[in-house]
Amino acid sequence: MTLFFIRLLFIVGAILVGYQTEVPQYGVVGAVVGGLIGVIIILLETGMRRISLRGLSSAVFGLILGVVMSKLFSDILFFLKVEPEVFVLIRTTMTLILCYLCTVIAMRGRDEFNIVIPYVRLSRQDQVESMIVIDTSVIIDGRIVDICKTKFIEGKMVVPRFVLKELQQIADSADPIKRQRGRRGLEVLNTIQKDMGIPVTIHEEDFPDVKEVDAKLVKLAKLLEGKVFTVDFNLNRVAAIQGVKVLNINELANALKPVVFPGEAMEIKLLKEGKEHNQAVGYLDDGTMVVVEDARRYIGQTVKVVVTSVLQTQAGRMIFTKLEGK
Repeated sequence: MTLFFIRLLFIVGAILVGYQTEVPQYGVVGAVVGGLIGVIIILLETGMRRISLRGLSSAVFGLILGVVMSKLFSDILFFLKVEPEVFVLIRTTMTLILCYLCTVIAMRGRDEFNIVIPYVRLSRQDQVESMIVIDTSVIIDGRIVDICKTKFIEGKMVVPRFVLKELQQIADSADPIKRQRGRRGLEVLNTIQKDMGIPVTIHEEDFPDVKEVDAKLVKLAKLLEGKVFTVDFNLNRVAAIQGVKVLNINELANALKPVVFPGEAMEIKLLKEGKEHNQAVGYLDDGTMVVVEDARRYIGQTVKVVVTSVLQTQAGRMIFTKLEGK
């Protein structure tokens, strides 16, 4: 609504300016022309909403740098006593060329340009705002809602526009399973933003020169000096290699699983056969796999077992046991 009133005031101002003409009989015509110009400018402004502030500020910096360099070049020509006609021609040409070159170079190097205005955050020195860049996988996973309820994660949630686009493509997929996952992800995002009241920012930076979404996520996290929130193991490794901090829900879930030690007794319901001969497999409430030796004949029953060893793998944790009393 704020933007609507600002645009409305702008159109009214344009009409008033157009009406203030020196010839009274053309006041109404001037008001109409001013209003039309105001509407055209607003249409241009709405069409530029995908232009990022970082790219715009980089272009402005390059333009200013080009003007400064052309001014220095013009001063050199002035001291060389160049003919006025030639001086004006050379100065105009060099200003145009230098402004173009500096603007293009600044735009190409905007990813490494960290002093542009949009990323200068004014805040108290004792307050650090953490940026958390959310991956598509963590939105579809859904556990982010429960984690946000616990208030363990603090910071500003950032959802890149390319992640929303990927989520929308999944929701519109012809595959019913993918379509269901995509729609679930959109519902999760809506729950976080509206029902839970957590601030979620949609970031417009797209990195058109990068094709992979994972690479874009890592690049954006480096730019914002933030963290990547994901459940993707491969993205976890890629981000870690590039020095980007990662919040991985699977790692958090593994860290919260109860600790067991060799010799500890427990009860487990055996559900299926194991891979090795005469093994049976059951699961704890948190999903941890429990392998019981020599227990194949007890499948479908709840038995008492003793822990013999614990194996931690990339997929999770496995507990190896034997029947109590054997």
